[in-house]
Amino acid sequence: MLKTAAAFLAGLLLLVALGAAGSAGMLSTLTGQGTATPSRTAMEDIPPENYALYTAAAQTCPGLDWTVLAAIGKIETDHGRSTLPGVASGTNYAGAMGPMQFLQSTFDAVVAEHPPPPGGATPPSPYNLHDATYAAAAYLCDSGARNGQDLNAAIFTYNHAHWYVADVLAQATQYQSPTTLGGENDAAPAALQAINYAEGQLGLPYLWGGDGPAAGEDGFDCSGLTRAAYEAAGIPIPRVAQDQYNAGPHVPEDQLQPGDLVFYGTPDNIHHVGLYIGGGQMIHAPRTGELIQLAPYRYAGDDFAGATRPSASAQQV
Repeated sequence: MLKTAAAFLAGLLLLVALGAAGSAGMLSTLTGQGTATPSRTAMEDIPPENYALYTAAAQTCPGLDWTVLAAIGKIETDHGRSTLPGVASGTNYAGAMGPMQFLQSTFDAVVAEHPPPPGGATPPSPYNLHDATYAAAAYLCDSGARNGQDLNAAIFTYNHAHWYVADVLAQATQYQSPTTLGGENDAAPAALQAINYAEGQLGLPYLWGGDGPAAGEDGFDCSGLTRAAYEAAGIPIPRVAQDQYNAGPHVPEDQLQPGDLVFYGTPDNIHHVGLYIGGGQMIHAPRTGELIQLAPYRYAGDDFAGATRPSASAQQV
């Protein structure tokens, strides 16, 4: 594992120079064209060869960001570094194999329809990092990731568990540079902290008026969760959803960034708020009888009212 950003970039440049990326299009990723800029966490955690392949493979699927592939690689096998059965050889308990953990039958079907580019094994192998990464990108693309159709469904197809979808999106967010989150807004670094906090509350129950474990309570209501998330990030925001909406600053829907708050109702009668995490998804506490969960921020029949981007400079109290 590389320990510094300089070492990461030096290693990546060397790989490109040697042609290890296996794709002429890889040069564009050095400037981050069309993809999220890697965070320091990504630089320190992802081996250069893996990063080169994640970014190159993501370019084969319009709308798929490399951070999603990287998050799957991290969660499945720690980017191939895991010594568990089924990573370098054999299979795991479920029959999955290789750095991206494919069933042989699934891998064979994917590469038959989407042969990986030159640079991998002959024939393609799920144990080969190059082949597995391109196959993962194709599988996600066919499952809903193309043009951002339904990233949630695509990740769920990869592993049929809602906790897995939440973990992948949270990990992908950690791999994005804070400069990707909110542009020049001073809340950008805090957005990651707020998302990380909210992700840690997934599965807790909705509790009307609830302020969570730190307040000695078992759960949260919607605005209690968003306030606690930003409190953990060092940005105070009001307690109730209407006041959070009024506090602003407001952002257009087509400029949503991870960490923004999304509201429902009307500007004068806000009844719900969630924390946007990217990919069309939010973390929210829905209603009595349900758990804090990941969900699309737009859904059939919603009454989306707008979004805000909490900011320390707004002096929200």
